[in-house]
Amino acid sequence: MTLLRHAAAALCLAAGLLALPAVAPAGEALSDTQMQAVDQRIHDYLMAHPEVIIESLQAYDQQRSQAEAAQQKQAIADLREELLHAPGDPVGGNPQAGFTVVEFFDYHCPYCKAVAADFLDAVKKDGNVRVVFKDFPILGDSSVFAAKAALAADKQGRYVAFYRAVMALKGDLSEEAVFRAAKAQGLDVERLKQDMAAPEIAQRISRNYDLARALGIHGTPAFIIGDELVPGALPMSELMAKVEQHRKG
Repeated sequence: MTLLRHAAAALCLAAGLLALPAVAPAGEALSDTQMQAVDQRIHDYLMAHPEVIIESLQAYDQQRSQAEAAQQKQAIADLREELLHAPGDPVGGNPQAGFTVVEFFDYHCPYCKAVAADFLDAVKKDGNVRVVFKDFPILGDSSVFAAKAALAADKQGRYVAFYRAVMALKGDLSEEAVFRAAKAQGLDVERLKQDMAAPEIAQRISRNYDLARALGIHGTPAFIIGDELVPGALPMSELMAKVEQHRKG
């Protein structure tokens, strides 16, 4: 309500609606009666022109979005090395490609699951995209468990295969289901369990939390494409169009 009142007052002032006769000497506050007159003029104007509230809020939202985008671009620039070349991060696509896409995701996220296979296929078809995977488990203990298993799978050189398999799982993301998926991808499950307990696995996930917080990432999936943060499960044609746009730019 405060925002609405301020927006309305600003609009009315700009329109000259508050150009009341000189009812108070300079430097003195308006009386209650005079304030009521001002409020009445604001009320009357808004009742006659309700669209100005919508226009004002739309302008405010646009300004806020632009400011957030600028802050995110600066954060991406400041954290670029950590985003693209952090030691130990799993890499997919073409590791030698000159353009990198970073994905923050959760194995329990239905939107992540919906785009995972298509994303891998699109990147493979393109042939000139390097992918950095940032495990970002935010949906509970099962998500954390799956993320630890994935990072442990990377030690056996099977990260992308494990990623694809776990993203394809239906229903609850149980420990048993995760280990079955690992075994199906040829992983040594006993070694996997040992590697999951390694301190660097938990540290890597913690580092991803810090990165996400610094970038203003609050949900999954989220992609870093060039200097742009792209949240949500976009149609793959739109996502790859952004890749092409930033790669050319």
